[in-house]
Amino acid sequence: MSIVDNKKAFHDYFIEERFEAGMVLEGWEVKAIRAGRVQLKEAYVIVRQGEVFLFGAHISPLSAASTHINPDPVRTRKLLLNAEEIKKLIGKVERAGYTLVPINMHFAKGRIKCEIGLAKGKKQHDKRESERQRDWQREQQTILKQNRR
Repeated sequence: MSIVDNKKAFHDYFIEERFEAGMVLEGWEVKAIRAGRVQLKEAYVIVRQGEVFLFGAHISPLSAASTHINPDPVRTRKLLLNAEEIKKLIGKVERAGYTLVPINMHFAKGRIKCEIGLAKGKKQHDKRESERQRDWQREQQTILKQNRR
């Protein structure tokens, strides 16, 4: 069950491979994510010293979640992946010019997971072409609906 999607990632990048990662979260963050108060629009993933981190994901704290801590909405969160997956990501990011972007956040067996994508950046003309394709698909659907009537 999806919590939040990063639509901007599909606009700005070609997603070539996907990985599901666990997240190291605090209690107030879990409550806020369950309430749907998370945003991935400006977030990105970085590999540092053999570990994978999520930067820029904004989780708005609930007012009633906790009174004795000061929540940081955009703190760096560690992502949990297998060692082989991390090695593969390091190789692709450092050598092949790929980047890592968070695609969505979802529940899997009661746990919050973050799906990250191995992506290549789109040029401006690629973005325009994607927009044209999307418009054409939408137009085809409306034509089909009209013909059925």
